[in-house]
Amino acid sequence: MEYGTPDGPVAQHAVAGRIPLAVVVIDGGGLVSHWSTGARKLFGYSREDAVGSPAGDLLPVSGAIPEEHANFGVYDGLGPDLETSLDGRISYPAAGRARLSVPGGEQDRVDVLWWAYPLIGPGPERLLVLAADADRLADDEGREPGQVERIAPGFALHTDFPGADELARRLPEILPSMSVGESSRIVAQILELGYPVLEFSKQDRVPVTPDWGVPRRAERKARRLRTQRAAAAGLAPEPGTPDDAEDLEYAAVRERLEFLNEVSGRIGSSLDLSRTIIEVSRAVVPRFTDVAGTYLREQVVAGEGFPEGPPDETTLWHRVAVEHTDEPGRWDDVVPVGESMPFPSHTPFFQCMTSGDPVLVPRITEEMGNAIASQFEKRDIRPLINHRSMLVVPLKARNVVLGFMILLRHRERPVFNDMDRVTGAELAARAGLVLDNARMYTYQESVADTLQDSMLPHIEPRMTGCDIATRYLPGTLLGRVGGDWFDSVKLPGSRTALVVGDVMGHGLNSAAMMGQLRTAVQTMAALDLPPAQLLRNLDDLAQRLGEHYLATCLYAVYDPLAGRLHLANAGHIPPVLVRADDGRSELLELPTGAPIGVGGVPFEAVTVRVAPGDRLLMCTDGLVEVRGEDIGVGLATLTESAAHPAASMDDACDTIIRALNTRGGRKDDVALLMARLNGVADEDVASWRLALDPSEVSRARDLVRDQLRAWSRAGLSETAELLVSELVTNAVRYSRSPHVELRLVRSGATLICEVEDDDHTLPTLLSAGPGDEFGRGLRIVSVLAKEWGTSRTASGKTVWFELAPPRR
Repeated sequence: MEYGTPDGPVAQHAVAGRIPLAVVVIDGGGLVSHWSTGARKLFGYSREDAVGSPAGDLLPVSGAIPEEHANFGVYDGLGPDLETSLDGRISYPAAGRARLSVPGGEQDRVDVLWWAYPLIGPGPERLLVLAADADRLADDEGREPGQVERIAPGFALHTDFPGADELARRLPEILPSMSVGESSRIVAQILELGYPVLEFSKQDRVPVTPDWGVPRRAERKARRLRTQRAAAAGLAPEPGTPDDAEDLEYAAVRERLEFLNEVSGRIGSSLDLSRTIIEVSRAVVPRFTDVAGTYLREQVVAGEGFPEGPPDETTLWHRVAVEHTDEPGRWDDVVPVGESMPFPSHTPFFQCMTSGDPVLVPRITEEMGNAIASQFEKRDIRPLINHRSMLVVPLKARNVVLGFMILLRHRERPVFNDMDRVTGAELAARAGLVLDNARMYTYQESVADTLQDSMLPHIEPRMTGCDIATRYLPGTLLGRVGGDWFDSVKLPGSRTALVVGDVMGHGLNSAAMMGQLRTAVQTMAALDLPPAQLLRNLDDLAQRLGEHYLATCLYAVYDPLAGRLHLANAGHIPPVLVRADDGRSELLELPTGAPIGVGGVPFEAVTVRVAPGDRLLMCTDGLVEVRGEDIGVGLATLTESAAHPAASMDDACDTIIRALNTRGGRKDDVALLMARLNGVADEDVASWRLALDPSEVSRARDLVRDQLRAWSRAGLSETAELLVSELVTNAVRYSRSPHVELRLVRSGATLICEVEDDDHTLPTLLSAGPGDEFGRGLRIVSVLAKEWGTSRTASGKTVWFELAPPRR
């Protein structure tokens, strides 16, 4: 070992720093809360006598323990070695040396070195005391008796010694009966205050490395072999061999630590809540228990977030797993998985879930078995639980009980004891953390799915003159929603608006921006704005919302009657058009434009002729762009895969996704929209020009009735005639041009009717009273039509409605 001096590291014998340590923890009331085996050997008091006793009666740490066992947080008379901070808490460690009498010891008086550390934290621990036998140090070091006076305890920062990492690693092992969280907190404070060291002179200092006298497994095995050989040769046994009790105690503790380490490695391999529950149950059966039943609060199982408020007798607990070593099926009928039930206050389960502490029942008596069985209607659970040992451990996270585990052992197996209680509590603490992580992931996944469903539209697969299929792929498993979107909007004239956009960035901020822009596009599309003007207005809106609103957008309007596409682009990748006659696919050349939010850049629209059966493919760059690869490669692959024949639109989308998603490296979201442009046949359209004469209303009803009979849609005739007469009457009353246009379009099983005039004022729903002569027309339309709407045109306005066949 090397130790530090003011002039640098100096070689020193290592034995002096590796010493048996007594470890004592004192609470805020001055009472001993932890007492190690080393403390029993050094001070002579058993653990039962020491724990709960005033520390001042047992320890010689003068100046570190407040007089009259006062609370450390408010005591200010701490002696010359300790100082207090402004809030009254002990803030500096202390060390000293004392000679004391040991009750029942081999020596009358023992020379003791001690180090005292003040502790601050949520737990009750307020002082940690380490102590060592100074006489043993002199013997181990081979010093003369007079030289022992030169040994004194002190402190040093961890940077003073190159071997301090080993001390930091072994400190948690000597803290008795503490959880991982408690020991980690205490060790962190010790490292901050300074390591315990031995000072042999003003220059010689050695860091203390704990050695509590229990050799490791390999050392014990070697010592046992040497002892056996010595006995066979008739020689005296090797001195210093630990007694059987200590050996058994060490073996038991070691076994518990190995079990907890093994369980920790087996659970938490997945963030799936159901799988995590099964892992936790199977980890303890049969090594620790014979039966393990896991119960969780309903909110946890349902993925509704963190349960609020403490549980009570009305709280429902959901049985999520039962693992056992009994014969198959024995537990399934009596306590089936999936059942929910409350627990009354007289049960140990209620005590566990309200106190948050393990509950140990060495043996379930007949009386207790009857009380528990009363909760299970028409099912006798007593043969499964009576006379068995039971341990109920809480599954907690952030001081909230998420559930609990019921552990049962067979009669032939040793009953649960206090060590099992500590082991079960530590097991439950680790399992609770894993379950909470899985719960949080499940909850966040549910929130992301809900957000995705609310922000991405549910597009109808069939619109007038076109069929639509869509796909959305999140960029990562955790980022389920991003800034990519697609949409379709029904327009007058049997037209359909198709849009795909991509907000720059990732995460919830991009998703929120996407929601605002998508809503704006829907609103402006319903006003039937031309594509270029719509992008111009969207760009102005993005600049008003803030400088961080940047997005690309591709907007197209399909007119199935004229066989035309009107498209405008704002910095988006171009669409792909697949021709039906020869299967050829091509990237449409559009003016690129600037992204939405840049401002000051004009947008241009182009018109493309299309034929029935052509397919339009619009997507975001996440589908074609791969890090380290030119985007042209992705666009070429997209164009090629779009031309492949497919049985359906969904199959065509899946083919494209497979072709581009197998390249790897994709990190961005993907939005894909494919539309098959079927057009509308001439025989499915009927239009008439009506004069501005009230008598034309009756003629309009006759025309509609005759046309629907010719189309075999007589079932819609009565409703269609009524609604057409309302719209034509309104148009004749307010139009100034000599004519009103009436058009019927047959689209599958539905009927679309449009009335166009030159009045730019859009009609609105009115609240007509009993005596009002006007104001009921649109009310009737809104009640009887499947959908209806109004929009301005270049020459006036269009009012339309859609009827679906009556349900049978």
